[in-house]
Formats: sequence, C-alpha cells, structure tokens
Amino acid sequence: RGKDEKHKVRMPKLWMVREYKDKRKSIDDVERNIFKFKKSSEEKSKKMEKEEKFFRETFMYEKEIRVLATATAECSVPSRRRADLPVTAGEQLDVIDAAHGHAVICRNSQGRYGYVLVEHLNFR
Repeated sequence: RGKDEKHKVRMPKLWMVREYKDKRKSIDDVERNIFKFKKSSEEKSKKMEKEEKFFRETFMYEKEIRVLATATAECSVPSRRRADLPVTAGEQLDVIDAAHGHAVICRNSQGRYGYVLVEHLNFR
C-alpha cells in the first residue's frame, strides 16, 4: 500500500430501512408538488378571464371594470336567472357598477359577475 491509502478510513455502507425509504420518497414528492400551485393559479386566471368575457357579452359592458365599493352580503340569495349572482351570507362582493335602480353589478371571490339587489348588501 502507498502512503495515502494507509490513512484512508473506509466507511461501511449503511443500509436504509425500506419504510424510511418510502417515507423519504413521499416527502420528496410533496416538495415537488410546489410547482403544481402555479398550474392552478394559471387555471384560475383563465377561468377569471372566461367569466369576464361572459360578463361583457351578457351585460354588453364596454367600460373598464373598476371596483367602486366593497360590500358584504347580509343574507343568502339564490339566483333566479343567469344574470343574477347567487350570494351567501357574509360573502365579500366587489361593486362594479350601479345598474338599474335597486340592483348593482357585483363580482364575487370566484370572479363571477351578476346583479345583486341593494337590499341584500351592507356597505361599509
């Protein structure tokens, strides 16, 4: 043997328990799933764009979409037609435009647009 090999320490190879290997793989998979978050946000933005396009066609809304105020729904109201926005109690809504008399055009957290009666909203 040469001088370098004389002082070299050989470490025995440690065998990993199979259960630990499986756990480690699952942890690695979880860490890799971080990138799937970006996909879901892209899908969400596409869905929001689709809802906005539908809103513009249905309501013939040509103006820029701006939030005039934020309101909270006082009670749950189901929609009777496609133009109405179904609302649940306590839901936060963005008021986009004051339309016809007692109704305003609102947007919910999912990006859907529709008419909501002012009587069902609490402005703060």
